[in-house]
Amino acid sequence: MLTWTTYGSWLQGDERGYVKNGKVLGVNTGLRQANTLVQKAKTVKLNQKEQEIVRSAILNEAESLDQKIYAIAICSIHVHIGSNSIVRPISKVLSHYKNAARLALEANGFVGKLWTKGYDKRYCFNGDELKSKIDYVRKHDQ
Repeated sequence: MLTWTTYGSWLQGDERGYVKNGKVLGVNTGLRQANTLVQKAKTVKLNQKEQEIVRSAILNEAESLDQKIYAIAICSIHVHIGSNSIVRPISKVLSHYKNAARLALEANGFVGKLWTKGYDKRYCFNGDELKSKIDYVRKHDQ
């Protein structure tokens, strides 16, 4: 499962917790405030039309990469994808998805920084783990 956020929407130190180096960490108000102060662009929150554009761009890119998407959730401030694995490095696949979505939004008038630099990845090593991740993503797509 891949997860990434829109720019400025889920900073380190956030009260909801945050992920760093694969570990979920708790609230850190000072860190959150420091990150807010150094933001270089406004916080991005995708509207419904933008979410649909992002979904379409990612699904088209997945097809071109020959990657099967089992579940996808495009939320206002983050994206979740549950997929099969492919030969390409996950960082390259993610770059394809972020770029495809950015270009599609820019073609529809979006201007500015769209995504955070990082992402979270959760590998599935058996059918139960995969089902759990797919269910999680589908729950967010409602």
